[in-house]
Amino acid sequence: MEPFAGKDIDQIVERNAQHMLRAAYAVLHSTSDAQDAVQDAFLILLQKQPTFHDASHEKAWLLRVTINIAKNEAKRKRRFVDELPQETAAPETGEDVLSFVLQLSEPYRIVIHLYYYEGYSIQEIARLLHLPAATVGTRLARARKQLKTMLEQEDAK
Repeated sequence: MEPFAGKDIDQIVERNAQHMLRAAYAVLHSTSDAQDAVQDAFLILLQKQPTFHDASHEKAWLLRVTINIAKNEAKRKRRFVDELPQETAAPETGEDVLSFVLQLSEPYRIVIHLYYYEGYSIQEIARLLHLPAATVGTRLARARKQLKTMLEQEDAK
């Protein structure tokens, strides 16, 4: 297999970097750690040089790698620190709801991010996360319920 041409890598980065950054941030709650995870994912892309069927397959592969890297980083941090520090603000999304999404537990944050921010279907998320579609649907329903409760409490203030 030929190595990726510089132009190809530039296009891949341009198409996917923001999606990957938001997914990593949903796991890590740190802009700098999310950026590191994205950079590591692109290094893996260069090392493995997989063949993609289309842009959708490329994006799914990169998101999966990024989420795995972010989860591993979060686990590594938990081993050394009792509680992860709350860091800088989320990447600009224009969504007020994002602060509430980031308060959800990791399984709920990831499915909400992939469904609403990345536009994946439940079946696509199930394949991406290697989970049954029913589990993804349940997590989405529970996350929505938690978000609704949070928003109602915020409105009551």
